[in-house]
Amino acid sequence: MEQPRRITDSFPRRRRGPGRPPGRLKDRKDKNKDKDKAQLKVRECPRAPSQPPPDPALMEMLRRFDLSWEYGPCSGITRLQRWERAQELGLSPPGPIRDALLEHRDNPDVTYRWDGMGW
Repeated sequence: MEQPRRITDSFPRRRRGPGRPPGRLKDRKDKNKDKDKAQLKVRECPRAPSQPPPDPALMEMLRRFDLSWEYGPCSGITRLQRWERAQELGLSPPGPIRDALLEHRDNPDVTYRWDGMGW
């Protein structure tokens, strides 16, 4: 009876030679190359200007909106998209939610639902 083939059977086997540490397949010929890479200055990414944290009462209102299943699922879309979808379906979502979302449109803490366990 023949044993089933495994996906790893298609790759060549490599054996470690004596004195070669595990995980290293080749000896480095040019160690100066690593030093040059270490001396390169890493360019920092420009950060968005920090925004003041949203009002806790606003975040509580948005949390309640997130947890209301009557307006449909909230994963994969922004809060405003969820509000608009609920409006189109005739579910009458709260108007103050839309106003707050439009007012804080540039703040990702307000725009997107946080899926962490910290709620």
